[in-house]
Formats: sequence, structure tokens, C-alpha cells
Amino acid sequence: MKELPFELKFIFVAAIALILVFAAFIIFVVLMHNKKQILYLREKQMNTENQNKLLQKELEQQKVLEQERERISHDMHDDLGAGISALKLQAEFIKQKASDDDLQNDINELLKTSEEMNISMREMLWSLNSGNDTLGSFIDYAILYTGNFLKKTKIVLQSECGDIIAESPVSTEMRRNLFLCLKEAVNNVYKHSHANTLKLSFSQEKNNFCMKISDNGTGIQDEQSKGNGLRNMKRRMSELSGECTIVSESPGTSLLFKITL
Repeated sequence: MKELPFELKFIFVAAIALILVFAAFIIFVVLMHNKKQILYLREKQMNTENQNKLLQKELEQQKVLEQERERISHDMHDDLGAGISALKLQAEFIKQKASDDDLQNDINELLKTSEEMNISMREMLWSLNSGNDTLGSFIDYAILYTGNFLKKTKIVLQSECGDIIAESPVSTEMRRNLFLCLKEAVNNVYKHSHANTLKLSFSQEKNNFCMKISDNGTGIQDEQSKGNGLRNMKRRMSELSGECTIVSESPGTSLLFKITL
């Protein structure tokens, strides 16, 4: 067999050497890329684990806060509620024995105060209960409260709900401020409107919620529109990045409260 010339051998060996160097370079690049990918994935995993730890810690803190709210709620119901009930019972017992008219009137005032305290306590318990942090719970309580408030008046309550997602979460702060706005509005209707009908309307479009309180009374006068009650409602809605709008209708007035859940 004829031996290859030296030049061809050299070229052949050089070509193989270049191929090996190129292959080694490719392998090196691939290994470096894989190493970077592994480091990136490890870093991402560590970040994810850290985020999960932070989220877990936040959830645990939230759970502790909810448990504390529940504890305070139960303590108030058991201790303060029982105390108010005992006070009311004692006052009624004394009233049966009292013959003096002035004393009877004083006892009636005491009974009225105890009933107001009992209502305020129930409102606080509702505010503290984390199980009520939904839109459906707020609407149910708003209608219940308004119905109880107007029960001894000549004002008829009407209510309507449109496209409400009952499970929509509502923060405790938002729920309480909305309720205080409702409470103030209903009280204004009772005191100033001379209306015989009050209508509560609730509507929701995605994350936008609207509560409308309408009456068929005499409307809001200029001096009333500058009162503390309306200013407080506007301030509360502003703190929630929401809106409070007064709409004059014929007859009566509507108050619109709009927020983003």
C-alpha cells in the first residue's frame, strides 16, 4: 500500500486537530451555558422559596390577626353582652317596683341607653368577624340594619341587588366605612327628608361596586349639603379611593357610593 505524502498527512492531522478543538469549544460553550442555566434555575428556585416563605409568613400573620379579632369578638359577646343584658334586666325589674313618674322616666332612659349600647356592640361584633369580609355579607347586614332602624318609623324599606358576586372579598376597613356611610345616610333620611319610602340599591360590575340610597322626600337643602354628616361620608369614601355623589331627584334625593373592591 502506497504511503500518503507528508503534506497530506500534515493536513489530515491538522484537520482532525481543528475538528477536535472546535468540538471541545462547542462542548465548553454548551457546558458553560448549562452551568449558567443551572445557576439561574437555582437562583429562581431560591427566589421562589423566599417568596413562598414570605407569603407563608404573611398568611400566618394574617391568621394570627384573624384569630385575635375572633377572640375579641367572643370576649365582647360573652362579657360585655352579658353585662348589658343584666343591666337591662335589672332596670326592667326596678321599673316594675317604681311608682314615681320621674323615676319611671329615668329608668326608661336607662333602658333606651342600654338598648343603644347593645346595638352598637352588635355592630362592632359584625365588624370584627372576619367571616363577614365578603360583599354578600355586607349587603345582607346593610339591609337587616336598615330594616331594624326603620321598623318603628313610617318609612317603608325597599331593596334591590343587581349582578352581585356575593363571594367578592371586602376588607374590614372598606366594609366598616361603607356601613358607617350607610348608617349616616339612613339617619339623615329619617331626620330630614320627610320621606315615606327609602330604597337601597346594590350593583356590581367586575371590581366596581355601587351602593345607592334613595328617598322620596323633600330633598337636601343647601345648608344640609354642607353638614358634618355629608362631609364625613365624602371623607370616608375618599379614604377608600371611592366616590360619594349627591343626586337631586324629583321627588327626593339619592346618595351614590362607588368603590373599587
